[in-house]
Amino acid sequence: MRRLYQKIYLTVLASLLLVVLVASAAWRLGADRTPVAQALEMVGEVAAAALPPADAPAAVQQQAIERLGKKLKIDLALFDAALMPIAAFGNPLPPPPPHLGGGGWLYGPMGAAWSFPLPDQRWIVARAPARHRNPALWLFLILGGIALAVAVCAYPVVRGLTRRLERLQTGVETLGAGNLAARVSVEGRDEVARLAASFNQAAARIEKLVSAHRLLLANASHELKTPLSRIRLGMELYKDKPDPALKGEIARDIAELDALIDEILLASRLDVSPALHSERIDLLGLIAEECARYDECELRGEPVGINGDPRLLRRLISNLLENARRHGKPPVSVSVRLEDNRAFVEVADHGAGIPECEREQIFTPFYRLGEARGTGLGLALVRQIARLHGGDASAAPPGCGPSCFRVTLPALAAPLAKIHPKEPSDAVSKSVTSAPAAG
Repeated sequence: MRRLYQKIYLTVLASLLLVVLVASAAWRLGADRTPVAQALEMVGEVAAAALPPADAPAAVQQQAIERLGKKLKIDLALFDAALMPIAAFGNPLPPPPPHLGGGGWLYGPMGAAWSFPLPDQRWIVARAPARHRNPALWLFLILGGIALAVAVCAYPVVRGLTRRLERLQTGVETLGAGNLAARVSVEGRDEVARLAASFNQAAARIEKLVSAHRLLLANASHELKTPLSRIRLGMELYKDKPDPALKGEIARDIAELDALIDEILLASRLDVSPALHSERIDLLGLIAEECARYDECELRGEPVGINGDPRLLRRLISNLLENARRHGKPPVSVSVRLEDNRAFVEVADHGAGIPECEREQIFTPFYRLGEARGTGLGLALVRQIARLHGGDASAAPPGCGPSCFRVTLPALAAPLAKIHPKEPSDAVSKSVTSAPAAG
């Protein structure tokens, strides 16, 4: 197939050629001949003043034509009203055709000539010497020169455009071959430049996702080894000496392994297909149900309606509370409030808090805060679920305390009474253990 730059270039050349042909044909046909006729009539008046009258002897008229032809250095012929030759000078000239009423071009074997009538119905036919070019040829040459100049100037423009497209194609092929660091240079401000910028953004996103999956796989492999090793060792010991305490340890290791696999699968599923089964939810009621699973958790706030996936939002709250149970220090408080059409959920405890330099890293999968023990996916899922709902999660934000997590979610514009008419609006209190610190 012909390349894009060749198609564009040939299209430009064909357009220019068409312009030349149309302009030449229009000039040749001369749709508006009125100015030409007027000019020929004026020339006829001038020529009649320089020539003897029509009834003058033929010899006198011949002398006048010779004198005028020599002075102008042109071929010249004089015809009567019947288009019969009267006098001539230079090379033979054809008589004007009978249908030519107002004069114009004549074409013969010696080249083109002009014919124009005199007031006394005589005709003069004149032809410039061979060194004078046909005006139609001059026009064609001028237009052809313009076309050539445009073609030469258009080539680097068209080639520059397609060269950038070729570089973009090379970048796509390189990315498809597995080089996730492939990028293309962004030149200019046109559509090709925007396409290159979009490609770079997409490539960066793909590289980030693949790197995250590789890191997740590597860390998951490492995390899975620990409970599997403990289970294997416990089974060997249980064979030799059945012990209820040892059986309980094995059961806890199996539960930890099951939870880790569940979180890995959920994180991968949210990355690949983050489809939400959204419905209208009373956020305070949902959090109250999760807090009921723990022993010492104080919940306070106001009913807030949001649009979200209840299963994922339950996981978000349970991860924060489980993280609190493992790493925080009671008492733990959970608050829900509405501000500027945003729902704010804050989970705080009285632990040592999170160092400022690690408040972003703790949301990285399998990140460990100090010597903390855990799977390292809980808080990563909290942020991932919050962002899928159009919100975000942060650690120890301003005004929340050093050992606090805040989740923001977009709230519904409709009053909550229209969602749950019988829902109480007073504060709710329950108890749960600990609060979040790291995961």
